[in-house]
Amino acid sequence: MSRVFFATELEGVATFWRVYRRDGVTFGFTGHDRDLWFDGVLHRAAPGMVPSALRRTAALADDSAEVRGALSHDSISAADLAAGRFDHARVEVGAVDWETRECATLYHGTLGQVSHGAGRFAAELISAKAALDADTIPRTSPTCRADFCAPGCGLSPPRFTHEAVLTAIDLEANAATFDGPAWQAMAGGRIRWIDGPHVGTTMRVAAAGEDGLVLDAPLDPAVVPGIRATLREGCDKRLSTCAARFGNAINFQGEPYLPGNDLLVRYPLAS
Repeated sequence: MSRVFFATELEGVATFWRVYRRDGVTFGFTGHDRDLWFDGVLHRAAPGMVPSALRRTAALADDSAEVRGALSHDSISAADLAAGRFDHARVEVGAVDWETRECATLYHGTLGQVSHGAGRFAAELISAKAALDADTIPRTSPTCRADFCAPGCGLSPPRFTHEAVLTAIDLEANAATFDGPAWQAMAGGRIRWIDGPHVGTTMRVAAAGEDGLVLDAPLDPAVVPGIRATLREGCDKRLSTCAARFGNAINFQGEPYLPGNDLLVRYPLAS
């Protein structure tokens, strides 16, 4: 848009920020004293998140920003923060004219580390420039570097994704049992809850056994049998598994037979 903000002495301008969670939920907030609807999103007033000053530069270094505030808005709760629902969420911060609804986005990024306590929270904002720090040169490794069913792997995600129903739960062991694929196939996989108290969240399978799938995040005591979830099978990233179980050795992204650093420190043996 061509609107230039703060070009005159008095303007009806307020800040706004949007949070796009990975589970598909979108939140809109504004510093104005009433709710504003624009860009197809309702931006709530009196929010629990307040953005700090933004620093934007022409350099390649990551722009700094932070959000903090009290857990006063109903859409942001300590339970959701603790469950990781806001982790790595996409964030937009900008300015809006509360009369004409003209707006401009000043900052794009993602939520980094989130800390909370005593009814308040703080979250680090990671700008889009952080992607420039990514190491795009692959390093050698004995196991596969590609994520299972992701680009580079070549396998079809729907083939190894199953909708299942929770049949049993062990809160002490933090384990769950489903009527889905065999537990051997779920080692290293993940679970995305379709309903229940964890709806929309994803948990990794830390261990799989006949007694159930041990998850990497605490299970809510309100979880009961009958809740649905989507189960994605796992892979131990070894060449033998890639070849025997999946028939996908041609796409293996590793070097299992490359000598390691221990070869340099071996002692010579007398003949």
